[in-house]
Amino acid sequence: MNSPLTLPVRAALRALLAASALATLAATGSAVAATATAGADTPASELSAAQLEAARQVFLGTAECELKQSVHLRAIEGRPGHFELQHRKARYTLVPEPTSTGAIRLEDRKAGIVWLQIPAKSMLLNARLGRREVDGCLHAEQRVAGAGDAPSIGIAQR
Repeated sequence: MNSPLTLPVRAALRALLAASALATLAATGSAVAATATAGADTPASELSAAQLEAARQVFLGTAECELKQSVHLRAIEGRPGHFELQHRKARYTLVPEPTSTGAIRLEDRKAGIVWLQIPAKSMLLNARLGRREVDGCLHAEQRVAGAGDAPSIGIAQR
């Protein structure tokens, strides 16, 4: 049975992915878009400066999530800008994709997996199925940043 949030979540995910892809094309041209489609197989030398900058902002380590789940994220040695994400028994290789919102977005295009990191929380999405795999994930940095803040979605407002 689908929860009442399923359709709005799918619509929001599609809108976020579409807006980010358009922003990437507009900001950097078709060369980066061609590189981005390669996803996790992209050699570090082919990552754009924007992707490498986003990679420097990724929180590493274990994030504790809702429903007593966790996600572990680590940098892949010798491959700048590439990360391994482990959730349950699954492992994914992710690369950052630039966004216009300030969110950090890591993707494994082959698997259809997206890791979104905003200041308030992180979440793992399955873009192919249009659903959240796990939500409410917090790294230590997010717990500290969120202590005492007013409730928000954590994306900078313009």
